[in-house]
Amino acid sequence: MNHATVRNLLVRGMLAGLAAGVLALIVAYLLGEPDVDKAIGFEEAHSHEHEMAVVSRSLQSTAGLATGVLVYGVAFGGIAALAYCFALGRVGRFGPRATALLLSGCALLAVYVVPFLKYPANPPSVGNADTIGRRTALYFLMMLLSVLLAIAATLLGRRLASVLGTWWATVAAVAAFVVVIALAYRFLPVVDEVPKGFPAVLLWRFRLSALAVQAVLWSGFGLLFGELAERLLSPGPMRAAAGRAAPTAR
Repeated sequence: MNHATVRNLLVRGMLAGLAAGVLALIVAYLLGEPDVDKAIGFEEAHSHEHEMAVVSRSLQSTAGLATGVLVYGVAFGGIAALAYCFALGRVGRFGPRATALLLSGCALLAVYVVPFLKYPANPPSVGNADTIGRRTALYFLMMLLSVLLAIAATLLGRRLASVLGTWWATVAAVAAFVVVIALAYRFLPVVDEVPKGFPAVLLWRFRLSALAVQAVLWSGFGLLFGELAERLLSPGPMRAAAGRAAPTAR
């Protein structure tokens, strides 16, 4: 793949990440922000210290939320596009669209779902301020392990394919990934800092909304980027199909 194609895919990945970020922003605002407000209300009702917020809540829930989600979408869209350039043609006989969907699904699993199951997202008032550095380090350690193990499992599956066949090589690679991740879950420290009396339903809904935001972001990216990549990498068949579909001028 030449430099011009990589550059074009990078730009398309960032644009697809931006568009997917808009979709994720809508989900975050509609599903997540009401629960954040309730969590903040719980914190204010049970805290003996009331500090003046540097940034107003209305600004946090609009411009602040939009900035965070859209920058995240653009950044990860660019990273995913570069990973796509490496993965295309190396993970099986998948076309540009299918490779984009496969990559986005694996990214959702490795980057978010696996770390989330060990260290799920928490709303405001959940978590000790004194341990935020430790909790952040543990989360990123789990994310790094997940990504590295996903890459290792992919390489293992490719190596075993010539011996076991594609199906059983895939089963063996997935099983190895699950076993090692289970060991990481077992031996990494547990974080349980939910304050007494915090509504379990509110915590559950917040975590589901956080998962929904990521699912919309990565599925939207996979669909949008797959379409853009298909138009860039396979323009001939698409034009031919469009020509066959168009009525013959008389």
